[in-house]
Amino acid sequence: MSTLTHFPRRWRGGLAALGALPLVLGLAGCQPAASAAWSGYVEGDYVYVAAPVAGTLTQLAVTQGQTVNAGAPLFQLDDVAARAARAQADAQVQAARAQAANGQTGLRAPQIAVSRAQLAQARAAATLADAELRRQRTLVAQGFISQSQLDNTTTAARQAHDKVSELEAALKTAEQPTARPAELAAAQANTQAAQEAQAQAAWREQQARQAAPAAGLVADTFFRQGEYVPAGQPVLSLLPPDHRKARFYVPEALIGQLQVGQAVSLNCDGCGAPIAARITRIAPQAEYTPPVIYSNTQRSKLVFLVEARPAPADALRLRPGQPLDVRPAAAR
Repeated sequence: MSTLTHFPRRWRGGLAALGALPLVLGLAGCQPAASAAWSGYVEGDYVYVAAPVAGTLTQLAVTQGQTVNAGAPLFQLDDVAARAARAQADAQVQAARAQAANGQTGLRAPQIAVSRAQLAQARAAATLADAELRRQRTLVAQGFISQSQLDNTTTAARQAHDKVSELEAALKTAEQPTARPAELAAAQANTQAAQEAQAQAAWREQQARQAAPAAGLVADTFFRQGEYVPAGQPVLSLLPPDHRKARFYVPEALIGQLQVGQAVSLNCDGCGAPIAARITRIAPQAEYTPPVIYSNTQRSKLVFLVEARPAPADALRLRPGQPLDVRPAAAR
């Protein structure tokens, strides 16, 4: 007879449960120990490629998921206006250079000959005006003409001599080998301004075509061919290998054991062997466990965000958003 028969029936169920308690505790003790890993995920620092000029997207040379090398063409905007501005700037530079060169060489021989002939004519006209002035003075003394006619002749003679003085100064300037220093400085300044405008036009024309700043994966494209792209609006995003990092959360009680440069080990589903990485950043302030981190073994409320980066070759095994288990690397 079982010993349970010595007890009332209402006690027998409780005693049976107490007898099974050691078995339950023993099974619980056989369960694997909770993992000491810290929960985290993979994050990518994307490179958003945009053009500083606006225009219609005429060519998109890449697709999502494509891997490109540094310097590979990515997209091109309509550059008709930019090419026209570049041609105008080129013509302005040529005109400014020609003007500056003309000021350094002076007038040509035929132009100087014309100036000399004009001066000779002016001198002859002045001589004739002087003779007419002397004749009319005699006639005024004899009473044959009025004083007003003499005044007109005097004015005409003075104007003839002024014209001679003007042409003499012009000929003297034309015979000089170069222009005046102020004129030369102005011509050189115009040339410099035209060259600056030319460089700006060339830059705008070049910015309509964008190439990959680094090798990486084309993560996403935001425009289709034929759409208008505002200035500075990203057309696509790149994810270089060295821009992938692990972000994980360490309880406040353990953060003092970590330091920047320390080695850690990253584990993820389907990644194969653990991935070696080094801590590159430890957040200066604590925060509460974000809801994106799900863990039944880590229930600490106050945690510190830590970032670690693997080698570029190993980073290709990680995908942004992928959950991670992070453990401190074994000391050598």
